[in-house]
Amino acid sequence: MEEHKPVLDERIKGRQGYGLVQIFTGNGKGKTTAALGEALRALGAGKKVGIVFFDKGGTHYTERIILEKLQVEYVATGRDRIDPETGQFDFSVQDIDREEAICGLAAVKTFFQADYDLVVMDEINQTAHLGMIGVPDVLEVLRLKPERTEVIMTGRNAPKEFLACAHLVTLMQMDKHYFYSGVKAREGLDY
Repeated sequence: MEEHKPVLDERIKGRQGYGLVQIFTGNGKGKTTAALGEALRALGAGKKVGIVFFDKGGTHYTERIILEKLQVEYVATGRDRIDPETGQFDFSVQDIDREEAICGLAAVKTFFQADYDLVVMDEINQTAHLGMIGVPDVLEVLRLKPERTEVIMTGRNAPKEFLACAHLVTLMQMDKHYFYSGVKAREGLDY
């Protein structure tokens, strides 16, 4: 594996505390999982955490059960893309998807206004990439971010504009995935 030299970000040289922008992107598994791990860590430190799940409607996401038990504020937007009869995923983008994405951005603004320490924008990268929400709209909301609020943005295909404003970019790379061997998504591990 090729060694990658980290980039020095002069904008934040020597900075301490919360207030940075992190991106977890790429085609590998683990973007949401990493963001939820950071959220759990922040909760353990007594921080106020808010999560907006973009394009993740439905009730089959088991992490929400524990978020509710931990009293973590979250907003789930989007329609349920899993057909209950066939189990097939609907990849289409419809007007309702765009409307739901706008609701998600409004929820992010609400978390910013309420001075949350950490706000996770789960699947915002792919939501913007697919045109459900405009990249400029997301950047405008990011400009409203309070100085001390940390933001984590997840999803495949992070737009270059998001990458440019981020202070941490982690690329999840897939070398193997059991999905390609016919293993279906597993409760408690994949959703």
